[in-house]
Amino acid sequence: MRIALINENSQAAKNGMIEKSLRKVVEPMGFQVDNYGMYTAEDEHQLTYVQIGILAAVLLNSGAADYVITGCGTGEGAMLACNSFPGVICGHVEDPLDAYTFAQINDGNAIAIPFAKGFGWGGDLNLEYIFEKLFCEKSGQGYPRERAVPEQRNKRILDEVKKVTYRNLTDILKELDHELVVGALSGGRFKELFSKNCKNEEIAECIREIL
Repeated sequence: MRIALINENSQAAKNGMIEKSLRKVVEPMGFQVDNYGMYTAEDEHQLTYVQIGILAAVLLNSGAADYVITGCGTGEGAMLACNSFPGVICGHVEDPLDAYTFAQINDGNAIAIPFAKGFGWGGDLNLEYIFEKLFCEKSGQGYPRERAVPEQRNKRILDEVKKVTYRNLTDILKELDHELVVGALSGGRFKELFSKNCKNEEIAECIREIL
């Protein structure tokens, strides 16, 4: 699994700490981590939580990432932005129980964490426990297990609903404000990581045209 880490501007100073906690948990599992920034609060290219949604959608729909770890001050804006796009199911995760139940019941591909709200002493440990419970088992098995069949059925229904209610991502990207999209895709390592891992030529060509 390839996991993308994305931070917006208000919580960019925590990027290094979040990356360290994430790598500590998932690299022993054989997963790979790509850090798309922001890396510091002073980065030249600033990401808003709206742009997090754009970047997450590009990465997940193109196959450049299998999972996205993101957030903002409360986690709400990042979650809403991510869920505004096709191919993204993002949960709001505050603690390890949220992480485990979201993974097992909702079987999503992104989480948004509140990196400011209640983030004091032990915040790094809470992150480690969140990542442990998020990836400790195969996603989508159901919780409790006796609820697995209806929960998996509901997830399939949701996937079918999203196919109807969302448009093609490349059409969306071309119709959004150009500078908004360019800003979302102009991070220091975006071109390097995306070009190496993208598996969808239609989206890749669209990104080349936009940039």
